[in-house]
Amino acid sequence: MNEMMTTQEVADYLRVRQRKIYELVRLRRIPCSRITGKWLFPKAMIDLWVLQNAETLADAMPVRPPPLILGGSHDPLLEWAVHQSDCGLAQLACGSLEGLARLARGDVMAAGCHVYEAETKTFNQATAQRLLVGHGMVLITWAWRRQGLIVAAGNPLGLSSLADLAPTDGPRPRLVTRQAAAGSTILLRHLAEVAGIDGDSLNSGAVPARTHSDMAAAILRGEADAGLGVEAAAAPFGLDFVPLFRERFDLAMRRRDYFADPVQRLLAFAGGPQFDGHAAGLHGYDTGELGRVVWNDR
Repeated sequence: MNEMMTTQEVADYLRVRQRKIYELVRLRRIPCSRITGKWLFPKAMIDLWVLQNAETLADAMPVRPPPLILGGSHDPLLEWAVHQSDCGLAQLACGSLEGLARLARGDVMAAGCHVYEAETKTFNQATAQRLLVGHGMVLITWAWRRQGLIVAAGNPLGLSSLADLAPTDGPRPRLVTRQAAAGSTILLRHLAEVAGIDGDSLNSGAVPARTHSDMAAAILRGEADAGLGVEAAAAPFGLDFVPLFRERFDLAMRRRDYFADPVQRLLAFAGGPQFDGHAAGLHGYDTGELGRVVWNDR
């Protein structure tokens, strides 16, 4: 099953008629995105939507503690802080949407996310309200960061915008992408649509990068010419960076787990001088709002 499903594929997956899917889209009752004139449905969000709309006695069941795993989107500063803080959290880079799905199922303690919501020009809140409502969740700001094109040292192709990935003549630069459930993939589709580019026409590789570091490594090895990623991933590999967008990266978790020892140890470390010094030395981060509660599901 594709990570992004068409209207017919999601109808087959849910065992309903295609016209029922169109009705749900019209009523804004099903997770979907309109890309280059057609509706697409992220499988991770569809699975979560089915789970949340199922009749269940979950509220009457005893609550099991989640595993000590931080899932969701990859962030270089967060990865470093988890290691340095010795907070006890393992990390699972699976993309923003998959991370939120795992959080709702109780498979992770927290999830990193940076889902750009084009209709409201905000980050994560509408997605959290749609997918996590009723689970006692909160969204905590981790950092603002710059996204853009990671390119080879010296930018040999002279890339300056997303439009350069789809020239009207000549070969198209090779693009390394992220998995379909990643926030960077959602942002790439939005930026392509704004630029009037057919996202399906980009010269992207078949194997997506699981993290920003994997993307940078692929460009360093010469397997791709560019990728949409965070600025902090470019410098350690000696690569150049073309800024395109500023985004907010949040941590989603249940309120009760906010007070758990692993999360508190991570946040306490992030409030200290060692963290401040490292963040200042990285490129593209603004941690001035770290710890701010941006959504509270009461």
